[in-house]
Amino acid sequence: MNIFDIMGPVMVGPSSSHTAGACRIGLMGRRLLGSQPVRADVRLHGSFAATGAGHGTDRAIVAGLLGMKPDDPDLPRSFQLAREAGMAVTMGPVELRDAHPNTALLTLENTEGRVLELSASSLGGGRIRVNAIDGLEAAFSGDLPTLIIRNEDRPGIVSEVSRVLSRYDANIATMQLYRDRRGGLAVMVIECDEPLPPGTREELRALDGVVRCTYLDLGEG
Repeated sequence: MNIFDIMGPVMVGPSSSHTAGACRIGLMGRRLLGSQPVRADVRLHGSFAATGAGHGTDRAIVAGLLGMKPDDPDLPRSFQLAREAGMAVTMGPVELRDAHPNTALLTLENTEGRVLELSASSLGGGRIRVNAIDGLEAAFSGDLPTLIIRNEDRPGIVSEVSRVLSRYDANIATMQLYRDRRGGLAVMVIECDEPLPPGTREELRALDGVVRCTYLDLGEG
């Protein structure tokens, strides 16, 4: 436990879980999409849906999608700022099986037509957990520099990714592997102890069998 677990994050209130965590979920979606979305469908589950409006959960998620952090004083104006930025936002409830009560399901699209579906939960104290990306299971917080690699499910790709990271002296904290079916699409989630240089990311994206490589470091920018 650290001091932030006791005191909570620096934020625009009122709630670390419903506001600060929700903002981080929106920011996570923006980073994973790779740019600001032009369309965002936000579905809130459980407590997010029941009490989110009063706690500013809806405004906080939109603020994150705009690139704001939880302590941004413009967070309460996020819907107005989204309209000015040309972001179309729809919002509503959703029932998700076996989901944490503070869970949001985001479907985002950018100007290039790229679509991302993200399921993430706010765990309290501003901490979040990603549950799924594009329908594939995942489990990470974004607290560490993280690679999300979508690849063909075939032999040799994991070892090739590990070889590239080794050559750049990247120390892997955790590695998780998921797939939708044998021979289908798979996801690697790799958390590293230190930020990765741009060359690492470009080399990983060029590997045969890698469909998409996304690098997430919420400490950047």
